[in-house]
Amino acid sequence: MKLSSLHHQASQLIDHALTQHYPKATLYVVATPIGNLADVSLRCLTVLSLVDYVAAEDTRVTGQLLRLLGLQKSLIACDSYRETQAAESIITRLKAGERVALLSDAGTPAVCDPGSVVVAAVQFAGFKVVPLPGACSISTALSASGIGQGGFIFAGFAPNKGADRNRFFASLRDATLPTVFFEAPHRIEDCMKQLATALEQRLVSVARELTKQFEQIVTLEANKLPGWLQEDPARQKGEFVLIASAAEATSSNSRSLLSSEDLLQRLLPYMSVKDAARLVADITGDSKNALYMRALELKR
Repeated sequence: MKLSSLHHQASQLIDHALTQHYPKATLYVVATPIGNLADVSLRCLTVLSLVDYVAAEDTRVTGQLLRLLGLQKSLIACDSYRETQAAESIITRLKAGERVALLSDAGTPAVCDPGSVVVAAVQFAGFKVVPLPGACSISTALSASGIGQGGFIFAGFAPNKGADRNRFFASLRDATLPTVFFEAPHRIEDCMKQLATALEQRLVSVARELTKQFEQIVTLEANKLPGWLQEDPARQKGEFVLIASAAEATSSNSRSLLSSEDLLQRLLPYMSVKDAARLVADITGDSKNALYMRALELKR
């Protein structure tokens, strides 16, 4: 496509964005680029040019973005420590009929970044909330992983340390859906070791520096991750999104025995061992004798 034709089409899209309705007294939840400024949407540009105020996770980061876009706006600090105060300030401005945009440092606000408190407060106060879709590191990583089809679990950042961190990685063993989570660069080495121990040959996708110059996305068996990380010191740098594949589905027999055990535990306080075993056998089709022996063990 010739450059002149591209400019013409872009101009038409901008005109289309400008002719849409952008009501006043509205909070606009605006997704911004996660690294590549070219990912900014036309609706994002249009709304940011129209709003009276911008609520920002970090006013320095958002201020720089606005300058790059050629915009100058009044900013409201809206980090995780000041969301309640920011919500009050935003509602006051909405009552005055003004437009306010809500931005995180990168990507979509109110998912893992601050913003959900503000959105809930604005909705409770009776004002409209309009989301502007755009860049999101979660969906970006999933789309290039090859292991996210059929749904996923989003776990936010992996716990920092201690028992909570160990429990988190251990829980991945039995996850029935792929688990997406974030990890900080100073903990990525420990993360890889934990994944290798917990998941062994299960696939894990590692996405770092998404949409940036040194973007890297690999999908490997978990036990190979520590070695991969050590091959190049640069691989320990940047922002990480990881996707741990789901555990393989258990066989129907295993599912039946598990459900039988659960049923026995629930029924035994209320009936005899014999009656509980017979009822569970009727429900599941499992061996009544085997269930009777297991019920005796549980009763003891």
